[in-house]
Amino acid sequence: MNRPARFHEHHSATQPHAAAACLSWPQASAAPRLTRPQHPQRPSVRVLVIPGLRDSGDAHWQTWLQSQYVDAARVTQRDWHQPELSSWSERIGDTLARSSRHTLWVAVAHSFGCLALAQHLAHRLARQATSPSADGIEAPTQARIVAALMVAPADPVKFGLNAELPRASLGLPLTVIGSEDDPWMPLERARDWAHTWGGGFVNLGRVGHINTESGFGPWPLARQKVDHLVRQQQRLHTHLCGLACDTP
Repeated sequence: MNRPARFHEHHSATQPHAAAACLSWPQASAAPRLTRPQHPQRPSVRVLVIPGLRDSGDAHWQTWLQSQYVDAARVTQRDWHQPELSSWSERIGDTLARSSRHTLWVAVAHSFGCLALAQHLAHRLARQATSPSADGIEAPTQARIVAALMVAPADPVKFGLNAELPRASLGLPLTVIGSEDDPWMPLERARDWAHTWGGGFVNLGRVGHINTESGFGPWPLARQKVDHLVRQQQRLHTHLCGLACDTP
């Protein structure tokens, strides 16, 4: 399928801060790759790519997005053809565990990767509930996901997982992007999951599963949204660290 020259983004009324309604397809080299200074005791904010079933290939927008950030990482599943929710969720935790304890992550998930991310975040909230910090604020001393972008989540009904997914807020800034003709998830169901998980929702129109087959290679809108989340979390945690972290 030829890549469409332009898509129009339709925003839910619950997402007033979503990106501009019209987007085009500049070359992948049009925007500089982000680099950021790091303080040895202050958290850095990095991008974590979480692909769906069969991984995201070289022409996929997730692979392009990963190339835009010099310190981005990718979750690698043991078997890309076996979408097993608990195993996929655990691999997210394994990836985080390999990073510095001061690292904070903005997760960018697609398709079944969104379900694995939701499961990971729900398990984290459950652990926090059993061992809350003294002041109710999670200290920046362990790697964790602090914001998320979920694109074209897969319908858990298709995998027999509807009862296993969390049905409460995931406890972080979250945006779900859906499509009016996504074969993997009806639009209204995607919107319902976004609201259930405490996130905003963006209707991108009739654009399929938002993958390579539907024309999504370099995708400036995704980068725009991720840049916003990264900078938002940098400001927030720099402020929190200024209050709580030791000065060198």
